[in-house]
Amino acid sequence: MSDSNALLVLRHCDVLVTMDAARREIRDGALVARGAVVQWVGASAELPAEAVEAIAAGRARVLDMRGHVVTPGLVNTHHHMYQSLTRALPGAQDAELFGWLTTLYPVWAGLTPEMIRVSTLTAMAELLLSGCTTSSDHLYIYPNGSRLDDSIEAARQIGMRFHAARGSMSVGRSQGGLPPDAVVEKEADILRDTLRLIETWHDASRHSMLRIAVAPCSPFSVSRELMRESALLARAHGVSLHTHLAENDNDVAYSHEKFGMTPAQYAQDLGWTGRDVWHAHCVKLDEAGIALFARTGTGVAHCPCSNMRLASGIAPVRRMRDAGVKVGLGVDGSASNDGAHLLGEARQALLLQRVGHGPAAMGAREALEIATLGGAQVLGRDDIGALAPGMSADFAAFDVRGVAHAGAGEDPVAALVFCAPASASTVVVNGRVVVSEGHLATLDLPVHLERHRALARELAQAARTPG
Repeated sequence: MSDSNALLVLRHCDVLVTMDAARREIRDGALVARGAVVQWVGASAELPAEAVEAIAAGRARVLDMRGHVVTPGLVNTHHHMYQSLTRALPGAQDAELFGWLTTLYPVWAGLTPEMIRVSTLTAMAELLLSGCTTSSDHLYIYPNGSRLDDSIEAARQIGMRFHAARGSMSVGRSQGGLPPDAVVEKEADILRDTLRLIETWHDASRHSMLRIAVAPCSPFSVSRELMRESALLARAHGVSLHTHLAENDNDVAYSHEKFGMTPAQYAQDLGWTGRDVWHAHCVKLDEAGIALFARTGTGVAHCPCSNMRLASGIAPVRRMRDAGVKVGLGVDGSASNDGAHLLGEARQALLLQRVGHGPAAMGAREALEIATLGGAQVLGRDDIGALAPGMSADFAAFDVRGVAHAGAGEDPVAALVFCAPASASTVVVNGRVVVSEGHLATLDLPVHLERHRALARELAQAARTPG
């Protein structure tokens, strides 16, 4: 955790991208943070006297950002971190959503608590190295004694700001759902554990490092009753709601067949719209659904790479944003994206909207805004996503002096999105340096990855062994 009195000074940023109300981009920019909170943002030549004196007296940590573009910490609004154990798995490489899931459910049935913790650390390491400082994770499968606490402990270890979504599946194949009966839970148990997690872990305070969300998995794996009860539970305790919605054509067809409604109508009928709700994907959200989400303040986690990988389609992000829908980015699961690079996701979001609507459909700065402020809004936060006094001290610095950015000096901010996605050289979360010179400061990554690879082999082997 950050020292509440420690002074951190960033100076000589080539460009400091604030995402503040004026959308300032400050050349030779500087930032002063005390502990977890930004105190001042401006030009390096105008550093406050207190900061100058602290630097001279050796009482401040100074980060020289020459050659770097600094942005607010990126925000990931949708992930399934345990899936980092099953990337590019044979048999699931060329399937659409439902086929992909039915192939992988039996593999995931072998997950253990250690696998959840280790895979979460791997996923968070990858996110942090891409400049992401806040992430949601939707964990909806709990075999062999696994708990959401296993993910929470990993987040506390590595130092990521975390929105832990207690997912669930309660309708197995025998009841007309998609998952095997062996991986679903009883609804009373789901609600009981969700309440335990909220009471144990949820921190609603400003600059909170951990919040809990209530997150039944999807319309094809939970009942109407669980969706309704989950919404009542969440609102009784002031926490957010999250699920998958309208991800592909089969998802929409299932909703029509089982419920006689579009996915958006189903969500509305169950109380799953509002400023405290965000839905993942919404690739097939129709015009009435877009209008509903805009009117109610319902958010969307856009996952462009995963949607392409599973051939789900192109989400109507341009139309959503024009209508006033809150949109953030999500990398989605590590087995449907096979990567977790938030800056790469912003680039893909820009490119996909241009495919559908022309070259003016989305600019680099709008894509970067979706990756920062957009994600903060979707997660219901007003303390992250921008760099301004009173905001959380979360930011990422990208070195733009390498070959990937050669020739892009006229607009290095746009280059972050248009050029090949860069890894972050420095990442600060809650005032704490967690990535320094491109290396994680909070995890021995080579040693950790050795264990991760062993567990991935173990999980795959168990799935191949009969009985």
